[in-house]
Amino acid sequence: MRLVLPRPIRRLLLPVDAVVLLVLAAVFAVAAAIGAALAPLGRRRRVLRLAAFALNYCVVELTVMVGAGLLWLRHVVPGRHSVGWERRWVDANQGLLAWALGRALGAARRFLSFEVVVVESSDTTGLAEVDPVLVLARHGGPGDSFALVHLLLTRYHRSVRIVLKDILQLDPALDLLLNRLDCCFLGPASGDRQDTTDRLAQMASGLGPGDALLLFPEGANWTPDRRQRAIRHLWSHHKTHAARAATLMTNVLPPRPDGVFTCLDANPALGVVVVAHAGLDRMVRARQVWEQLPFDTPMTVRAWPTAEVPVETEDRLAWLTLEWAVVDQWVDAFHAGRN
Repeated sequence: MRLVLPRPIRRLLLPVDAVVLLVLAAVFAVAAAIGAALAPLGRRRRVLRLAAFALNYCVVELTVMVGAGLLWLRHVVPGRHSVGWERRWVDANQGLLAWALGRALGAARRFLSFEVVVVESSDTTGLAEVDPVLVLARHGGPGDSFALVHLLLTRYHRSVRIVLKDILQLDPALDLLLNRLDCCFLGPASGDRQDTTDRLAQMASGLGPGDALLLFPEGANWTPDRRQRAIRHLWSHHKTHAARAATLMTNVLPPRPDGVFTCLDANPALGVVVVAHAGLDRMVRARQVWEQLPFDTPMTVRAWPTAEVPVETEDRLAWLTLEWAVVDQWVDAFHAGRN
């Protein structure tokens, strides 16, 4: 059953989304007031923190919806065929996305103590040098995708395309901006695989200087339960080598190679950078997030360019597995250093 309505219907329902966001903002404002009144009774002030963050998020959503409408009036209504129209359209929407993510992450920093620390050694990260670049990122913990997209947009000044689940189109701001930026929303696993492959290939082949394609090869946030299910799936489909490798990697999900290889085949000029992060990744349930508020550990990010990508499929599988094993070891070392 699809939870995401067709795009034309979603656009017609935008006024309803705005009303819902206004109602939620009012509810969170009341909750924040109650949390402020109860603040002297608790050192962590969790109710106040979460309500204040949620209120700010609703305000950002509403502002983006208004801003997206104004951009449409400014760029689309006068005419799509003017010189440089497409570049101005992309830049304007990326600027609005960077602003929105910055505001949301800023609210998370103020109210939840959410911090992002980028580890840069003497070696290059590749995020500023490789061009165009396919970014293969680990997926785990609250807010990681928002933080990584914001880093690519602002710290590394990249024009970003993202591969993400179509259910995220239920968020009206993400729906508006990421569809305008030609990001790739993936439907259910039972959907049309050829259509997904074609869309990924088209997006990858269109990348040029200054562009980055962000892909999460694990397909979902890491949790111990998801890891066990993924390993059982590999065994049941007789993927022995992948199952054995996944059993040895305790901090990551086994990477799914199809999307990665589709992008590389569509654009052989792509360099590849792997991004690992840790710090908040062990929070896999809502209760754990609640208990850890405010966060006392930052989301620590480390990136590195990969070795040259092989051409043959079997060699590529070994390459991707090895890169993900390095991610697993880095996460292991991070957590061992904190103990």
